[in-house]
Amino acid sequence: MKRLLSALLALSLSLAGAAQDTPLETARSFQRSGDFDNAALVLSRALQADKSNLELQKELAMTLYLKRDYNKALDIVNMMMDHPEVDVQSYQIAGNVYKALERAKDADKMYRSALRKFPKSGPLYSEYGELLWARKDFDAIGQWEKGIQNDPAFGGNYYNAALYYYYTKDKTWAIIYGEIFVNMESLSERGTAMRGLLLSAYKEKLFADADMMAEQKKPSDFARAVLETMGKQSSLADRGLNAETLTMIRTRFILDWAKTYQAKFPYRLFDYQQQLLREGLFDAYNQWLFGAAENLPAFETWARNHPVEYEKFTTFQKGRVFRMPPGQYYQ
Repeated sequence: MKRLLSALLALSLSLAGAAQDTPLETARSFQRSGDFDNAALVLSRALQADKSNLELQKELAMTLYLKRDYNKALDIVNMMMDHPEVDVQSYQIAGNVYKALERAKDADKMYRSALRKFPKSGPLYSEYGELLWARKDFDAIGQWEKGIQNDPAFGGNYYNAALYYYYTKDKTWAIIYGEIFVNMESLSERGTAMRGLLLSAYKEKLFADADMMAEQKKPSDFARAVLETMGKQSSLADRGLNAETLTMIRTRFILDWAKTYQAKFPYRLFDYQQQLLREGLFDAYNQWLFGAAENLPAFETWARNHPVEYEKFTTFQKGRVFRMPPGQYYQ
């Protein structure tokens, strides 16, 4: 009897605890287990009782999107777009649904409206640029640049812009934006892939011509200063480019930049490189940045042979968040 009473008490407490869960919490629990049908059920019933709840609308639209019920998701998106407190996340969800339904014109109209309402939203610029790029509309880079200018702490626009510039004749911005993004997402898969692109950009673009300014049409004053300063180290590229030679080139560049252009063009990326130099971590940083992409076994050997230096760098890296500040836009 005691065991039965204990079991009933435990069940009662469990049911009481479950009853206290909000519909959002219950639905998210179902989502985490991949049960989108039950998540949609819970949210639909909750929304019937609270039709103007934007959080329920967003969660239901996203759940229906995840279960690929795009037409039903669109019905909820239409409710969200009419909500007086529609937010950036609502527009992002709507964009996903429009794209899934291949309604590019509706998505274009929606992003334009969203950016008039939220002109400082990096995610919206990033996603609108991706929509344009999928349509082979080269105004995509204009959206990514606006995102960098208006929301410099958001990484997605640096990623997209770096990829774009990598496939143009521009020698500056794939390298600058790519390295910024790598530091923003140092542990992500996209960050790892970008390190490989950075190495290729140094080899195939920046130092491909002895004349750094070759084929550079109307570079900004900042870009011209970067290329002129980097060009002073061009002879080092005659040895070929690897982690070691790039460390030498970039060390001389950042020291020269600090003396010549730092006051005119303060830039967080270059300040960070100077900090690494002062801390004795710039060699390890460049090995991490280029070595693994160039030759993984050689990089692993370097790390084994420099355990203290590499551990100090990785500890330092994990202990900080890299963000670009407002007001340092020179494109």
